[in-house]
Amino acid sequence: MNGAAVYPPPTGPAANPFGNMPGYESMAGGGFMPPPMPLQPLAPPQPGPNADQWTIPSLSEDAAREAFKNFAASHCCYSGSPADDGVITSMEPFNTYRYRLETFTETRKTEPAEKPYEGETADFYTQPAPRPWEVQVNPPSLFTNHTEQVRVPFTSSVKDCGSCHGAGTTMCDDCRGEKHKECYMCHGSGEQNNERCTTCDGSGRKRCSTCDARGTKDCNTCKGRKKLLTYINLKVEWTNNMADHVVQQNSGLIVDLQNVSGKELFKNNQNLLYPLIGFPEPSIAEASERLIKDHQTKYAQSARILQQRQTVELIPITKVNYKWKGGSHLYFVYGNEHKVSADNYPATCCCVIM
Repeated sequence: MNGAAVYPPPTGPAANPFGNMPGYESMAGGGFMPPPMPLQPLAPPQPGPNADQWTIPSLSEDAAREAFKNFAASHCCYSGSPADDGVITSMEPFNTYRYRLETFTETRKTEPAEKPYEGETADFYTQPAPRPWEVQVNPPSLFTNHTEQVRVPFTSSVKDCGSCHGAGTTMCDDCRGEKHKECYMCHGSGEQNNERCTTCDGSGRKRCSTCDARGTKDCNTCKGRKKLLTYINLKVEWTNNMADHVVQQNSGLIVDLQNVSGKELFKNNQNLLYPLIGFPEPSIAEASERLIKDHQTKYAQSARILQQRQTVELIPITKVNYKWKGGSHLYFVYGNEHKVSADNYPATCCCVIM
């Protein structure tokens, strides 16, 4: 006769008790809560200031030569002679602009939730619950991604755990409630090599170490506490949505400029931005107008726009022409980091790494 305990199946989730609560009617449809209309109209975006100077910082010969030396030294197969002995004949700067738009948004989503009951106050309907966008949450610093999970006040109630029917324990999965398991050495026969199994003392069974021969374990749902706290969980997500537009003029440099920084020429942030005006590179002004329109259209319907910021960086690129051993060569120095690109370095060797 099998002496294993018989456990009733766990109960299914109860019907959503929050469906008639003002502000939470849409939880059954995914829980997304569109932002409310502002009580007062937002101030219209204001034009940003015109910049008088959009100049590129010049690179000195000493800085260009030092960058080239560091570049050669970082390659085991490159001789240092071109960098040490080459003579710079000309340096030509190029303006490369990067426009970046950041739109900092807040979204809110609700869902029914439960957790092991740990003595919290059951405040469901003791007074009206605040609507999702009325719940007070401390925001992070502007333009910082962050997520908060908040238990909505006045939505908490206590119920018996449906997984264990309020017992606090469930059947041990390892021994199926029998408290003992088949001996792993003799596979239940009680013998090894025609002799009594010393591991199970001939019984063919071993105490279940998973449940310490109790046949039960603490319920995974309520963690042995028998009851659950049910409530509305509010997920608040702050996201910094970014879009870039890079203009690279005809310098001849072919690298990914996303990995370098530049000189900040312009920065402007407001609740809602106005497109950049007065910039000498037309594509930057066009990108500003297009991206701002795209962001305000895209995010205003699904999130609360807290702040927007637009930045223009000038990424310096200098084309350096030099002579070495009678030949003409060139390299590029780019970014504030003074990175170097020299595709046809004139003094390389075949290296064998042992």
